[in-house]
Amino acid sequence: MTRLTSLTTFALFLTATTQANAQQPDVPKGEVTKYTFNSSKIFPGTVRDYWLYVPMQYDPAKPACVHVNQDGIQFNAPAVFDELIHKKEMPVTIGVFIMHGRVKAPDDKSLDRFNRSFEYDGLGDNYVRFLLDELLPDVETKKTSDGRPIKLSESGNDRSIGGSSSGAICAFTAAWERPNAFSRVFSAIGTYVGLRGGNNYPTLIRKYEPKPIRVFLQDGSGDLDIYGGDWWMANQEMERALKFAGYEVNHEWGAGGHDSKHAAKIFPEAMKWLWKDWPTPVKAGLGSKEMKEILKEGEGWKPIAGPFSALAALTVNGKGEVHFEYHGKEPGYYRIGQDLKPEFIDDNHRNNAYLAFGPGNKLYTRKTLEQIQVTEPNEEIKPFVKDLYPFCLVALHDGKFYCIGEDQEKPWGFSMFFINSKGEKRALEEIPLEQPISRASIAVSPDQTLLYLADPLSHWVYAYQIQKDGSLKHKQKFYHLHVPDDADNSGALAMCVDRDGRLYVATRMGIQVCDQTGRVNCIIPAPGGQPTAICFGGANFDTLFVNCGDRIYTRKLKTRGANAFEPPTKPAQPRL
Repeated sequence: MTRLTSLTTFALFLTATTQANAQQPDVPKGEVTKYTFNSSKIFPGTVRDYWLYVPMQYDPAKPACVHVNQDGIQFNAPAVFDELIHKKEMPVTIGVFIMHGRVKAPDDKSLDRFNRSFEYDGLGDNYVRFLLDELLPDVETKKTSDGRPIKLSESGNDRSIGGSSSGAICAFTAAWERPNAFSRVFSAIGTYVGLRGGNNYPTLIRKYEPKPIRVFLQDGSGDLDIYGGDWWMANQEMERALKFAGYEVNHEWGAGGHDSKHAAKIFPEAMKWLWKDWPTPVKAGLGSKEMKEILKEGEGWKPIAGPFSALAALTVNGKGEVHFEYHGKEPGYYRIGQDLKPEFIDDNHRNNAYLAFGPGNKLYTRKTLEQIQVTEPNEEIKPFVKDLYPFCLVALHDGKFYCIGEDQEKPWGFSMFFINSKGEKRALEEIPLEQPISRASIAVSPDQTLLYLADPLSHWVYAYQIQKDGSLKHKQKFYHLHVPDDADNSGALAMCVDRDGRLYVATRMGIQVCDQTGRVNCIIPAPGGQPTAICFGGANFDTLFVNCGDRIYTRKLKTRGANAFEPPTKPAQPRL
């Protein structure tokens, strides 16, 4: 792709796909029309052409399947679709062939800004949002030459997407980000290299909970090997990662270079394979061994309560009941019992907050801005720690505590505090975090020898060793979290641990599950936006509770949570 040094060469690259078999004369020919789109808000200022292919068999009474291709018409696709639709080897499918955007220069003495790499090579959901929110709605405003309105299916199972080079990784990214919108991917000479983070895909594919995507990969041993990476090796690594994670993946390797000749030859068979068994839904992959150790087959996320948005914490007691406070339309304290229904407990008082349950089912809360108070099981409320404004607290099994807070005797001094069973506090160290300090979170290992501190403005979770006197030693940036392409930090807002020693971190990329050695083993996509609070609950502490968007969701797991207020347990030694 980077050897294409002129627009003329690029045009030749796009039209090299005409080497397909000649179309049979008795095959109904679809209609191809050209349009221009220049009103994008996601890619402001851009203008682009797109071509619309409508097969002769299309009936507007039934929304058609859709194929989207980047870089315009490639692989002689309209003729291929005519043939396959006629033979009933793919469904009636409308093709949308889109060029990348350009921001036109102010005059002929200046150069346009070419958005191809920005739109295509980057990870994240910008391009697929452009398709779903802007381009495809524009397509549905068109009509065929005989007046048929365009109606497109909205089901991902009825949509495929493809491209070559940067257009190929763009197609994969669209399906990866929105598998409910695109479930079938054709990738030719895909740019899964280090231009804008595409080299991360083989790792992410292995770690993420699998998605319902079917992928066909094509490449040749003569493909590019330049500053960004080795295309030939990268495509093989993608195939191995998809196979490892149990996806439906097929491939065709050759000896060609960075062109569309080989892709054009195999495109008809690739499309037949991508659409095989339609309308049977594309199945998700099987997942890694580590994922299978956590997730229960057939158990997905279930919304149980809402609207409750941006909760600061979900706190669980010894019965597995999850408590939280809400500051929205119906503010107050709530409890989720075994029936998974939220129950209003009490009015929410300004500047009060649930912090944690401790041993003996004692509840520790923040009282106004100056102290921690404890509520006994008999509902008696007592002051516990004075002159401390706490943000988060962990109550250990022996009545000792760790807390991040602001000492009222030293305003604006955010520190980690150790609190003994008598409520006496001791500042241990200043917190090595930038704002927002109020969203820092802490957790302890199941054996209660390690304290974890998440920094939401980096990709690190710190680990400390807990000493007998409550002090902390051997601080390290220990857990290495993944960060999305459109952010500079993980946004880690909450943590919990299971009895096997795994650390679950609520981040921008979902719930990152780490082993005891600080490595992310699995990533479980969050069900409704970034998770802001997380804990294990339920009678057996085998249900993960997560606040995402304006809902609380649950998911049954194979593992069980470890509560800091319970006696410590020693996990098995991790895989090193």
